[in-house]
Amino acid sequence: MTRRHNYYEAAFEAFLRHHRIPYVAVDETRRTLEGGGTLKSLDFIVSPVGAGRSWLIDIKGRRFPTGAAKHYWKNWTNGDELESLARWEQLFGERFQGLFVFAYDLVADRSPLPEEEIFEHHGRRFAFVAIQLDLYLAWAKLRSPKWNTFHIPVEAFRRLARSTRQLLLSPPAVRKTDFSG
Repeated sequence: MTRRHNYYEAAFEAFLRHHRIPYVAVDETRRTLEGGGTLKSLDFIVSPVGAGRSWLIDIKGRRFPTGAAKHYWKNWTNGDELESLARWEQLFGERFQGLFVFAYDLVADRSPLPEEEIFEHHGRRFAFVAIQLDLYLAWAKLRSPKWNTFHIPVEAFRRLARSTRQLLLSPPAVRKTDFSG
């Protein structure tokens, strides 16, 4: 296991190991040189057995809920992350698909996933919720021009996002999760 200082990424890596899902942890200490510029590194390359596709994963750590106002379903990312993950998809080819995994650190009694899908790691409880890059891009709205951040409206995110556990462990026909609760 790669030594990780980001506890969201460490928890996700422990989740992959727990479920025996084949993966490669990417060394993020340096950006990748590509053409005339650089690409933000992704976090994991995940290849579930028998899936027919591999995932290029960028982990987005968020608290659930966030802040004093108790905001739920925060799903923002920045333009550089969107562009880099899209470029990684192009470089790896059609068998690889970009995936944002929102690793929600559960800090209250609510969760975006059922209790049986919560993953505990080092005394914290995590809900791993995933959305494919193409879906994210189709629904993304500018959140902050100053910080170049984007998000998906909560209603759309809840409809489009999936349980990471189900996405990585279930056959394609059984991947739907209802987040309406």
